[in-house]
Amino acid sequence: MLLQLRKIVICCFGVLLLIPMEGAFAQKKGFTVVIDPGHGGRDPGAIGSGSKEKDIVLAVGKRLGELIRNNHPDVNVLYTRESDKFVELNRRAEIANKAKADLFISLHCNALDRRKRSPQGVETFVLGLHRSKDNLDVAKAENSVILYEEDYSTKYQGFDPNEPESYIMFEFMTDQYLQQSVYFASLVQNRLVNNSKRVNRNVRQAGFLVLREVAMPSILVELGYISNATDERYMKSESGQKSLANSVYLAFKEYKREYDKKSQVLPSAQQRTTETAAVTTEVAPDGTTEYRIQFLTSPRRLADNSPQLKGLNPVDYYIEGTTYKYTYGRSSDLKEATKTLKTVQSKFKDAFIVEFRNGKRVK
Repeated sequence: MLLQLRKIVICCFGVLLLIPMEGAFAQKKGFTVVIDPGHGGRDPGAIGSGSKEKDIVLAVGKRLGELIRNNHPDVNVLYTRESDKFVELNRRAEIANKAKADLFISLHCNALDRRKRSPQGVETFVLGLHRSKDNLDVAKAENSVILYEEDYSTKYQGFDPNEPESYIMFEFMTDQYLQQSVYFASLVQNRLVNNSKRVNRNVRQAGFLVLREVAMPSILVELGYISNATDERYMKSESGQKSLANSVYLAFKEYKREYDKKSQVLPSAQQRTTETAAVTTEVAPDGTTEYRIQFLTSPRRLADNSPQLKGLNPVDYYIEGTTYKYTYGRSSDLKEATKTLKTVQSKFKDAFIVEFRNGKRVK
């Protein structure tokens, strides 16, 4: 047996999927993000005509960390490396796990054999089974870093990054944080495409060892193809690196905002009772308070028969910024809403109760 297997729930990707809800966010003090610039030291990563992957991702990673530190004093920013040094894959995961991090962001550049015409664009990966040869090739390239490590076969329990059979195990395992990872990956991909104007190669799923080892929501971002002249020129430029870092930061900012909101929703039964009573007494005579079940968000309006709604009908939605947030059921009775919640959670396990007054969401 190559690796210890974990239970899997296969996930299919579309546009923006479910948002992580309060059930997925455990309440804790502070927030820690680990930024993982890939490769380093004796491992240059992919090599372009005038740049190296290890240098590009380190520059973008440090800019990203500065943006987070400057704008979020409550966030602890850690790096797996802050200089040109080699860090083993399992050590990168160890840094994140030891810190009990809340988010792991691994930064890389893609490449294709120069005998072939190189594609162009950004793609954001989460852990899982590769669904195409292209995804497998990317995973092979990034996992091959372990070949720089001594005794890698023993350390990674017989895993060989160049053997397709080694990747079979990813079909039987999943990250328990997959939904949150997909959500964050979607935010990052959208920002890189819309803010940095990169070619969209979508959110993807593949078997990355570094993501397998971390116990938190995690993504691996391929910032572009260093084997493509246009992408390489952009990624090695200061303006390009600033833009890439800013786009990932904006996605982090949105993710953190959702994290903060959901970590405060209905924290305990006693608090729920107190808050409900308080709200009831504050309602204006002609106002009404109702509870709905929020279960899904999307960057666009969904059709009533959309498969993403999983048969829930009728549904409502409200808009925050450019995001459509979908709800099901309406009740002025919190106990009744709680019963409805259990029904919805059979389809969307992280659904949660939200409160409306006079048709508007109560924060």
